[in-house]
Amino acid sequence: MVEPVERDSRGILHPNAGLRRFELTRYPPSPGVDRFVDRYWLVSWDLPDVHEQHILVHPVVNVAFDEGRGMVSGVQTQRFTRRLSGHGRALGVMFRPGGFRPFLGRPMATITDQVHPVADGFPALHPAEPALAEALAGEAGGDEIAAMLGQALAPLVPGERQPSEDTTALAELAARDRDLRRVEDLAARGGMSVRQLQRAFADHIGVSPKWVLRRYRIYDAAERAARDESVDWAELAADLGYADQAHLTREFTAVIGEPPGRYARRS
Repeated sequence: MVEPVERDSRGILHPNAGLRRFELTRYPPSPGVDRFVDRYWLVSWDLPDVHEQHILVHPVVNVAFDEGRGMVSGVQTQRFTRRLSGHGRALGVMFRPGGFRPFLGRPMATITDQVHPVADGFPALHPAEPALAEALAGEAGGDEIAAMLGQALAPLVPGERQPSEDTTALAELAARDRDLRRVEDLAARGGMSVRQLQRAFADHIGVSPKWVLRRYRIYDAAERAARDESVDWAELAADLGYADQAHLTREFTAVIGEPPGRYARRS
């Protein structure tokens, strides 16, 4: 089930302020495509000035289209900023962790922190680009445009099971099971050694299992801060598996760009 942004804003920094400046709608992928795709998303805005939205991405690939060309973004390990101004819409497909590996055809680590035009990064989808750009510039509804994207993806989905799908399952387990805090525990759940898990994540996802586990802990902390200024940070640090509050504060500040208390007040 695809959660609406009001219930799951992970990755959108200061979501309460951002969602007053733009609208974000999510759409589920069709059966079959959902083996590799988590969701489609549509962002629309109409602004008298410039809004800078900071984003902390999931360990996934996003392919985004606006009224110009489409772009393939590998896993981005640092936060990035999207500038919105005037009037516009952008449509994207958020793949599942490891879900883009069968379409790329080489290790995902080769595009980590990189952005490529669809013509280079996903050439099989390039023929759909003009129709999607025209629909975004016109009056087509979001569900109609998302369906167009799904129809373009469906014939590209491999029929046979892919090696990356086992890694997808482990990455998604790390996202939802908060008791999994160590790479060794995740490897044991997958019935493999730590080294085998590290190789699988580098190949299929593009980042290490340790990075994935840490990213989801920061997501949890940021979500709590955005929704509740009166967070007990020492208790939250313990809940998330940090040695103490100082460790949480250091990691949060390094990743988000400001201490958790200040982030909560600004949110």
